[in-house]
Amino acid sequence: MIELRTPTQIEEMKAAGRFVADVITRLAEVADVGVNLLDLDAEAHRMIRERGAESCYIDYHPSFGASPFGKVLCTSVNDAVLHGLPFDYTLRDGDLLSVDFAAKVEGWVSDSALSVVVGTPREEDLRLIEVTGRALEAGIAAARPGNAIGDISHAIATVAREAGLRINTQFGGHGVGRTMHGEPHVPNDGRPGRGFKLKPGLVIAIEPWFLHTTDEIFTDPDGWTLRSADGSRGAHMEHTVAITADGPLVLTARD
Repeated sequence: MIELRTPTQIEEMKAAGRFVADVITRLAEVADVGVNLLDLDAEAHRMIRERGAESCYIDYHPSFGASPFGKVLCTSVNDAVLHGLPFDYTLRDGDLLSVDFAAKVEGWVSDSALSVVVGTPREEDLRLIEVTGRALEAGIAAARPGNAIGDISHAIATVAREAGLRINTQFGGHGVGRTMHGEPHVPNDGRPGRGFKLKPGLVIAIEPWFLHTTDEIFTDPDGWTLRSADGSRGAHMEHTVAITADGPLVLTARD
C-alpha cells in the first residue's frame, strides 16, 4: 500500500534524514587506505548507539537474503555494487567503495548511499560516480506533483544511456516511512507518464546504480553481496526524497 505523509510527519522525518546524512558523511571521511570494512560498520554502529537510533539492517531478512543481515551498514567494494555485507577486508589504494545506510530515528526511516574512491582514483571510476550522481539529480528533479514514477525512472535512465551505461531494474528505489522498504517501487528505467502519479506527501528513496560494462549481477557466496557478472566496477547513489507541493525535498541532503 502506498502511504502519503502529512506536512507535520514530513517535518518529523527530517531528524532521521539528518542523522543518516551525518553518518554517510562521517564514513566518507574515515574511509581510507588501510581502513577495514568492519571498522566502518563499527563506526556506524557507534553513531547509532549515541543517537539512540535503530538499525534498519541488522535484523533485516528479506526473501533475497540468505540470513539476517547482521551488520548496520552495506559496504560494496569494486565489482560489488549493492548489499555489500561488511567483512574482514582492508581498503586498498584505488578501491571504489559504496556505502549504503538506513536508520530509524523517532519512528521514521531514512535511507542514503554514496560512492567514493579510496586513495588514487581511476578516471573511469570518477566518471562512473559522476554519471551516477547526475542520474540521481535528474531523478530528484522529476519527483514533482503531477509527474509519475515513470518520469523519475526515465530521467535516471536518460542520463545513464547518454553515458553508454546499461541499466538493471531488478533493484531500485522504494517507498520510505515507518519501515525501510515500502511501495512504490522506483526502477531506474521506465516510460514517462507511467505508474503511480506523484502527490505531495509521498516519500521515496531514489537510488540509481550502474556498472561499467554490464547490467548483469550475481549473489556472492555470503548470500547478500551483489557483484557484476563480468567483474566490472559499480557505483551507487541514493537519497530519501519527500514530494511536496513546492517540489522535491531531499531529507538526506549532506552539507
